[in-house]
Amino acid sequence: MSEPGSAVTRTKQPNSRHCFVCGIENPVGLHLKFYETEAGEVTAEITVPEQYQGYPGVVHGGIVASMLDEITGRAAMEGDAWRFMVTAKLDLRYRSPVPLAQRLFLVGRLVNRRGRLATAHGEIRLPDGKVCAEADALLADIPGMPDGSREMEGLGWKVYPD
Repeated sequence: MSEPGSAVTRTKQPNSRHCFVCGIENPVGLHLKFYETEAGEVTAEITVPEQYQGYPGVVHGGIVASMLDEITGRAAMEGDAWRFMVTAKLDLRYRSPVPLAQRLFLVGRLVNRRGRLATAHGEIRLPDGKVCAEADALLADIPGMPDGSREMEGLGWKVYPD
């Protein structure tokens, strides 16, 4: 696999206005942008700033968990940006400290989708491909969510220009 995010064809997924991870207007958020790079795969890149540190030089574990939660959920919605799912279970493995102020690559892959449930796997990688943290998620559809793009855009869920 090539470096995450370097695929020739990338389809940008929608962002929200206020989500902590992807909200473009959230003043304390991470502002991540997610791209579908191949069937069942979503990627993102980030250099985490100091305000999200745990120990000196290391991203706080809760921020790592938030990024993995989001990338697995994004993998489950790949191909259907209006299918919202919530995390029912997130199994995290912190393999090594995730460094601050260094380019990181997030990769999420859909493992299985059956009915209203899906499973996905997510990783946070260094530029050399080393996996610092990973997660497996069980996700469930959110019943009663608006399913029209016009209604969702009115709520701030849309593809914003880079």
